[in-house]
Amino acid sequence: MRFGRFVVAAAIGLCASVSSLALTPPAQANTFRFAAQGDLKSLDPYALAETFTLALIGGVYEGLTARDAQLKIVPALAESWDVSADARRWRFHLRKGVTFHDGTPFTADDVIFSADRVRSSGSDLKTRVPADAVFTKVDDHTVDVTTPDPSPLLNAVWDTWYIVSKKWTEAHDSVQVNAGASAPSYISLNANGTGPFRLASHSPGVKTTWVPNERWWGKREHNLDEVVFTPIASGATRVAALLSGEVDMIEPAPLQDVDRINASGSARVMQGPEVRTIYLGFDQHSAVLPRSSVTNGNPFKDVRVRRAVYQAINEDAIKTRVMRDAAVPTSLIVAKELFPRAGEFKRPDFDPNAAKALLAAAGYPNGFEVQFDCPNDRYVNDERICQAIVPMLARIGIKANLKAEPKSILFGRIYASGGYATSFYLLGWQTNGSGSLGVLRDLYTCRDDAGHGGGNNIGNYCNKKVDALTIDIGREPDETKRNQFIYDAYDIAQNQEVAYIPLHQQTLAWGIRSNVKVVQRADNDFRFYWVTKN
Repeated sequence: MRFGRFVVAAAIGLCASVSSLALTPPAQANTFRFAAQGDLKSLDPYALAETFTLALIGGVYEGLTARDAQLKIVPALAESWDVSADARRWRFHLRKGVTFHDGTPFTADDVIFSADRVRSSGSDLKTRVPADAVFTKVDDHTVDVTTPDPSPLLNAVWDTWYIVSKKWTEAHDSVQVNAGASAPSYISLNANGTGPFRLASHSPGVKTTWVPNERWWGKREHNLDEVVFTPIASGATRVAALLSGEVDMIEPAPLQDVDRINASGSARVMQGPEVRTIYLGFDQHSAVLPRSSVTNGNPFKDVRVRRAVYQAINEDAIKTRVMRDAAVPTSLIVAKELFPRAGEFKRPDFDPNAAKALLAAAGYPNGFEVQFDCPNDRYVNDERICQAIVPMLARIGIKANLKAEPKSILFGRIYASGGYATSFYLLGWQTNGSGSLGVLRDLYTCRDDAGHGGGNNIGNYCNKKVDALTIDIGREPDETKRNQFIYDAYDIAQNQEVAYIPLHQQTLAWGIRSNVKVVQRADNDFRFYWVTKN
C-alpha cells in the first residue's frame, strides 16, 4: 500500500497553516522527500530543545556559530570572535550583508533580542545562553558578551541557538515563547530566518516544504530545488515508502528491516554510532508519588529504590533482543566519546534478588504500582525498550503501567506543564557541544523555575554539591581540572545517588535511496542542505 494513503488519513481533522512566504519550486524540480517517525511540532526555534526539531528548523534559521560534518565549531552569522585572556569577555564580529528571508537586514539588534528571548519564560533553550551574560551592541555588526565569571565554553552550544528577526517577531506578536499554549503562535507556524532554505509551507502533522534561499550568504552544497518532509509513524509504512521510491530517506530505519533494505538494490541503510543516551528518570520532588499506588511518601526519593530499579534491568538483554546489537550499554548519560574518563564508571550488576532486598529495606517489600511514561515515535525502538522493562520490574514487585505516546503529546505534557507531570519515564539525551557541562546543567542542576538551570530536569534531582561543581566546570579553562570536576559530579550523582538510569547509546540507522548522498553526523542532527540527489 502506498504511504500517501496513510498521510491523507492522518491529516483528517488537522488544520494546516501555511507560511506567508508563498514559494514554489521549478516545474522540473529536483525534490528531496524524507520521512521520520516523529512530527515537527513547532517552528519556533526556542520552543523545544530536541535534536530532530532543531535540525529541521536549522535549514531556515542560523546561529552565530555552526558545526561542520565532523562537529567542529565553525563561523556562521558571526564570521569571527575574540576572547579575552580571562574568558570573561567575548567579542563577536557579525557577518555583513546578510538579510532575513523577508529582506530585513541582520544586525546586532537581532542578536541582543534573540539573547533576551531565548532566556525568557517559556523557552526550552534557556541554558544555551548564561543567565548572567550581558550583551552589548558595539556597532551594527559587533556584539560584546561579558560574564561575571570566566566562560571558556560560552559558545559551545550556539550552533542551535538560532537568531530570530527582532522586527519580524515583534510585528507578529511572537516575542513571548508559548511552547505549551493551546493556541499556536505565529512564529510556531511560520518562519523567517537567514539560512540556506526558506519555508514554503507547513501543515503540522501532515507535511512541511522548503525551497532554497537564493540570497543566502554561504556556499551552496546541495543540488535541491525543494525539500518535503512527511511524518510517518509506522516503521513498516516508512520502509514501504522508501522501497517504492515515494521518499528518498527515512529516519530511523527499523532495525528488523536493515537487511531487507540493503538487499533491495534500490536503497541502503546508513549506520553509525550516535552520541545520544537513552535513560530512565524519576520524580524525586513530589512528597507523595503521583500516578502510583503509593498513598504515603515517594519511593523514588529513596536511593535504595532507584538502585533497585537499576539492578532489576537487564540492559544486555535489551541490547541483543530489542536493539539487535545496535546499541552500546553505558553508565553515564554523557557520550563516552565526549568524556575521556567515562570508562571509569561502571553499571551495577544485573541482580533481581539484590534489587528485591533493596526494595524491602526501603519499606516496599511488596513493591508498588507506578505509571511509566514512554515515547513511541522518538528514539530507536523506544516503545519496545519500555515493553521489555515492564516485566523486568514486575519480577521485583514494581508494576510499571506503561503509557506510550507520540512525542508531540508526551513532550508537550511533561515539558510545558510547569509542574511535575511524570513519575517515571524513558527519554533520550543528545550530548551537545559543551559535553558534560550541558548534561549537568540541563539534567542534574536543581530545577529552577526562573530558567537558570535544570531545564530538562523534569524529576528535579537536586544536590547542591553537584550544582557547585557544575558552576566550576563552566568556569575552568584547564581541561584536566575540568575533567576532575566532571568526574566528581558524576561520582556523586550517579555512583552515590543514582540520579538517573542510563541504558545505552543508540546507533543511527537511516534508510536512503541509492541515488541520494547525505551527511550523517554522530549527533543525529540531519541537515538537508548537505543532500545531493542524482
